[in-house]
Amino acid sequence: MAIKLMHAVQYDSYDGGPSGLKHVEVHIPTPKANEVLIKVEASSINPVDWKIQDGLLRYLLPRKFPFTPCTDVAGEVVDFGSQVKDFKVGDKVIAKLNNQDGGGLAEFAVASESLTTLRPSEVSAAEGAGLPVAGLAAHDAITKMAGIKLDRTGEPKNILVTAASGGVGVYAVQLAKLGNNHVTATCGARNIELIKSLGADEVLDYKTPEGASLKSPSGRKYDAVIHCTAGIPWSTFEPNLTENGIVVDLTPGPSSLMKYALKKLTFSKKLWVPFIVTIKREGLEHLAELVKDGKLKTIIDSKFPLGKAEYAWSKIIDGHATGKIIVEPSRVLF
Repeated sequence: MAIKLMHAVQYDSYDGGPSGLKHVEVHIPTPKANEVLIKVEASSINPVDWKIQDGLLRYLLPRKFPFTPCTDVAGEVVDFGSQVKDFKVGDKVIAKLNNQDGGGLAEFAVASESLTTLRPSEVSAAEGAGLPVAGLAAHDAITKMAGIKLDRTGEPKNILVTAASGGVGVYAVQLAKLGNNHVTATCGARNIELIKSLGADEVLDYKTPEGASLKSPSGRKYDAVIHCTAGIPWSTFEPNLTENGIVVDLTPGPSSLMKYALKKLTFSKKLWVPFIVTIKREGLEHLAELVKDGKLKTIIDSKFPLGKAEYAWSKIIDGHATGKIIVEPSRVLF
């Protein structure tokens, strides 16, 4: 490649927040034998990205500085390693970058072939970039933990999605409804109509007494809760669950692990299960096909050029985005 340097956004210590992000010129990475080099067209920011910078996960996911954050990207293959068989230069792709190395907030990034999938022409780069962590977390929580069959061959269930207007929640509502279930959701008042449009049968404003209690307006008990936020105690969930109901916690911390252990030790039929998604290419392929076929939407809160990545970072920390926050490295504008 003629160009040897690229623009990237990095931080060189924990706890810096948006002001700790630095705009730098660095060498374009060279793909290893099993990697593709992607010209990044869109990168999505997940809550875990700012939590890593904040040091909240330093013992689980320690960083080497300087670090280029974000792992969910979409773009075009411009080079590849000697062992890559499934991609060629010019392919449009979606990829999940290595957690340890990151690299998404840059003009170019390297991704393992095994965590890269072709992006259908009907799926935009921004739509594709939203899928890896958030989309697959929702998908696997719905299918693997809640036991929902997206082909509608399973028994209909009553599903609750908390924080339904967030990055994971918007996918969870759609996928739960795709499986022919009754879906109750919680969100802020300004997003109620959006969540209804995505398929929710009942939507609760989480700031009202009814929303805080999580009680279904139709009196249903929940077979499964896709829990996409924090701060709701087990005592609120427990009376709203069916006899064998399950709460799938997508933001697990130490207290979540303690709840899980307690339910196991007491042989409780109602379970609290911490869940961390494992990214696989097959899952990315499936989600991309669902978006292509119009069965799933990536809801985009906002887009920022790479030169204004700190504004996107501030927005994800604020925690009130509706859907996904996208950074577009192809737009470096300051």
